[in-house]
Amino acid sequence: MDNHVIEIINVTKTYNKGKPNEVTAVKDTSLEINEGSLVVLKGSSGSGKTTLLSLIGCQTKPTTGEVIIQGKKVSKLPEKFMNLHKRKNIGFIFQHFQLIAGMSVLDNIMLPLIPEGISSKERYRRANQLLEQFNLTHRREFKTSSLSGGEQQRAAIARALINNPGILLADEPSAHLDSELTSSLLDHISRLKQSGHTILITSHDPDVYQKSMVDHIFEMKNGQIISS
Repeated sequence: MDNHVIEIINVTKTYNKGKPNEVTAVKDTSLEINEGSLVVLKGSSGSGKTTLLSLIGCQTKPTTGEVIIQGKKVSKLPEKFMNLHKRKNIGFIFQHFQLIAGMSVLDNIMLPLIPEGISSKERYRRANQLLEQFNLTHRREFKTSSLSGGEQQRAAIARALINNPGILLADEPSAHLDSELTSSLLDHISRLKQSGHTILITSHDPDVYQKSMVDHIFEMKNGQIISS
């Protein structure tokens, strides 16, 4: 029996509904993703893949339809509880890393734990474990603005993992990376998949979606999945 950790059921997302600038970014779309799989949402800019990722990531709610994450109907949850579910279960690897330049690597990585009320001792323990895992221990007190591109990439992945989420989402993670950094990123993603994470990536980069480690590719166009 398939273990669907992510289910999208007849989801539509319309922005500015009823206004002259109304846009439907995702249209009546359904999708199932099994636990431990690596899935790529592929499509050109404006195809709806980033909006679909944001729906799965509990960053926005659908206009109609249901989003079910790990068996919980998150699209029906009040905002407070949806955000709580997101913090505990979903990690984000952003396209531009979104590290806070004036903060140290260590503080950036620990940041998602602060709303959780976790003790400073436990925050340091988790962060130091990730610093070691991603070969950043020697940079822990450095401001992130002083890091190389590869170091920033590793710091961003470490921050995404600090809550030990079961699901990792990455929006066009290779869009601003050269071939060497893209290869490094994919190596990290491969290891994360092997450790049991469910990973969903949006990308139109063949260096990403043509990798053998990818289990499924869903192609989007005009807000809908047109091929699988």
